[in-house]
Amino acid sequence: MCGIVGFVGETDAQEAVLAGLKTLEYRGYDSAGIATLGAKKIEVVKQLGEVDNIRKSENFESSNKAKNVIGHTRWATHGKPSVSNAHPHFNKDQTICVVHNGIIENYQTIKEMLQAQGYEFISETDTEVIPHLIDYNMRVAKDFLRAFEQTLKQLNGAYAIAATSVGEPDKIFVAKLSSPLVIGSSEGFHAVASDKSAIVNHVKEIAYLEDYDFGYISSKSIEIKNRFSDHSKVEKESIDEEFVDSDLGEYAHYLEKEIFEAPETLKLASAGRVSPNGQVKLGGLDSVQSQLEHIERIVIIACGTSYFAGLIGEYLIEEIAGIPVEVQLSSEFKYRQEPFSRSTAVIAISQSGETADTIAALKKMDNLGILKLGIVNAPGSTISRITDAGVYCHAGPELSVASTKAFIAQVTVLSEIALYLNKTDSDLAKSLCKEILALPDKLTNVLAQADKIKSVAKKYAKNRDFLYIGRGYCFPAALEGALKLKELSYIHAEGYASGEMKHGPLAMIDEDFPTLAIATKSDLLHKTISNIQEIKARNGKVIGIVTAGEKEASEHCDDFIEIPETMEQTTPILVAIVEHLFAYYVALENGKNVDRPRNLAKSVTVE
Repeated sequence: MCGIVGFVGETDAQEAVLAGLKTLEYRGYDSAGIATLGAKKIEVVKQLGEVDNIRKSENFESSNKAKNVIGHTRWATHGKPSVSNAHPHFNKDQTICVVHNGIIENYQTIKEMLQAQGYEFISETDTEVIPHLIDYNMRVAKDFLRAFEQTLKQLNGAYAIAATSVGEPDKIFVAKLSSPLVIGSSEGFHAVASDKSAIVNHVKEIAYLEDYDFGYISSKSIEIKNRFSDHSKVEKESIDEEFVDSDLGEYAHYLEKEIFEAPETLKLASAGRVSPNGQVKLGGLDSVQSQLEHIERIVIIACGTSYFAGLIGEYLIEEIAGIPVEVQLSSEFKYRQEPFSRSTAVIAISQSGETADTIAALKKMDNLGILKLGIVNAPGSTISRITDAGVYCHAGPELSVASTKAFIAQVTVLSEIALYLNKTDSDLAKSLCKEILALPDKLTNVLAQADKIKSVAKKYAKNRDFLYIGRGYCFPAALEGALKLKELSYIHAEGYASGEMKHGPLAMIDEDFPTLAIATKSDLLHKTISNIQEIKARNGKVIGIVTAGEKEASEHCDDFIEIPETMEQTTPILVAIVEHLFAYYVALENGKNVDRPRNLAKSVTVE
């Protein structure tokens, strides 16, 4: 979602901030801006669209001497995308400037109070109340840090804040509550960002702020405390990684590149973990192995694509490990009232590890003695730090907003967890291990059919509605396929369990409402074929995803794409590649921005 970058003490802070904002583009945004601290006021430049548009602004002045600069990429929540709504926001005389991620829930009340005091607002945002409220509190506090602290006490909601003041030219003031914020240190300067990737190329150490932490960074020091304790020790960790901007190479878009990286993604997610004899080693779970032996129930919490991966995980863990599983949307789970016992474990799935709803759902479990596990792709992310143990996906950078590599990695990891929890020497476990190791070559086989998938996609690209159906392990795969088509092409699509066709969806079927049917080899294939026949009897067009050589399924479809024969448990991984490519080519045919779909953000850090 929104991105924050700030540098203080750096010789060329302005360029460092702009470069940092560029690395955060993958999160999704609609506008961007920077604030450069001057002698008497703060110079603010804001533009709609890409970060590079800042440099094209009439107000932009390149400065390699600026030593205090904050910047922001905005994804609209309160107020439409516009220059006036873009961050940074400032007080009347532009001596206090703020960038903010999150939502201030009581902003309207604060705004009305400030307006009664003569303050004027120029945006529709919730964020603009912050610099004005700091200004208001300065009337009494006189000291900026005290006014900043008082302001934080008056804010309800979620925030990551970076603020600058003409009166404190060597400081950037920071605060965190339910939205990620990281500090970076190097010789002679400090940095702040909502994601370490924005500053990792500049700093030698990083520290993660915790909820209710606030304070400031300067060129020489970090001063952070917590609102609910006298002192807050910021624990720095050395960092030797580097952010490398992904090269598109032969590919036209990051989405295309990431789909075609699926074989390597699966190899990385299983390397050193899966052996062909049915043994699985997950070092991330070794520390809680004794607790896992007593687990009698698992709750998986996730959002979006991760939720659909979790649904496949439910099938896997129940069938292979024999442990009851339920999957809940994080946004629903956190508000439910339900009983828990110590024999329950929670698995949180998130690509970024910063999904706000999932973090809030995990925090609901605090002080209950419930084992909390994480499946994330981002080391050092909030979920990786607040869970008891977990497994990294190792999917590598995913810069397209629509998640593809992460889905493949998450399902692979869930397969591994199911095998890890299995207490029997079953033939199914051994077969699944062997099949996981064989999948990269089968994924390559599917990708080799890209031209055929593209041809089918072009044929159906102008339809306004789609139905996706599947059974068993492929029901969640149908949900994932429908989501990708919606995300990328803005075409209405629904995912349904095939057996539900008679319970409502058949009413929608006609010659203009095509169905993508997952009709792969399984014990229930004949039932899926019956569903296809029902659709055909109502003049519906059917695109089939079928197992190679299964003539009975393909002959009932108007068009079909074959995948190599595999186990039912691994079929969704191969099916997903077909669905991802299909959605990609439909979106391209309709001229959509496939890497940054409208209204969507990569990392959803607010409710």
